[in-house]
Amino acid sequence: CNKPRPAHRNWFAQIGPLVLCGMLATSLSSRSMANEPSVAQICLGANGQMPLRSVLPRTRAALKARQPLTIVALGSSSTRGVGASSWAATYPEVMERELMRLRPGIQLRIVNAGRNGETIPGQLARLDSDVLAYAPALVIWQLGANDVVMPWGGMPEDLAASVSTGIRHLKAAGADVVLMDMQRTPFITGATQTPAMLALITRVATETGAGHFPRFAMFERAEAAGAEPWAFTSWDGLHNSDAGYDCTGRALARAIHAALK
Repeated sequence: CNKPRPAHRNWFAQIGPLVLCGMLATSLSSRSMANEPSVAQICLGANGQMPLRSVLPRTRAALKARQPLTIVALGSSSTRGVGASSWAATYPEVMERELMRLRPGIQLRIVNAGRNGETIPGQLARLDSDVLAYAPALVIWQLGANDVVMPWGGMPEDLAASVSTGIRHLKAAGADVVLMDMQRTPFITGATQTPAMLALITRVATETGAGHFPRFAMFERAEAAGAEPWAFTSWDGLHNSDAGYDCTGRALARAIHAALK
């Protein structure tokens, strides 16, 4: 399938030396035994089947009718892939490969609609142009990170209502919705509004019947299972490393696959 290519490929070139330093540090500190599991494998093992709490009816119908399946990944820089060593290492690309492995022969298109530095109001403003324009059966909406860590973020009182309105708009257009909460990295865990945002996302997903992929709790369980926290974090302390994106993409694909059984 023809996929839109990243609009900011030069980002990797601009900060290439920093990314390479981070990759080198991770490589030098990686597990030395060939038979020892990688941190991504520890992450996946610690989380097992992660229920999305949604049966994804529109996605299921598209597969049953043998129609091409379009999934739009809406979000900010952790969807776009900041911190990844390559475009192939971003979570939507990893998710695509894992879904293709789990469901051979599926006609699948993944659209990466991540935009660096964006908060929830910005994402809401482009639901029609950058999401529904692709007529997706499923929308993975990653939200909340910039709203709790960036100076231009924040949690206005009507934020929950705004997200709920966005979910209803997507559903009315024929798309299933799965909310993905924040990555567990130092900047996120150190933000005072993080607990409130996690609770808001969980509550809105429950109230609207949207799916919920608890990314923050996923990494928390991985750390409890013995994975070093820094292994999932990029050099900037905010975004995920390749291992973090790998676990996110593969765990999400498996959750989608399980929901569609």
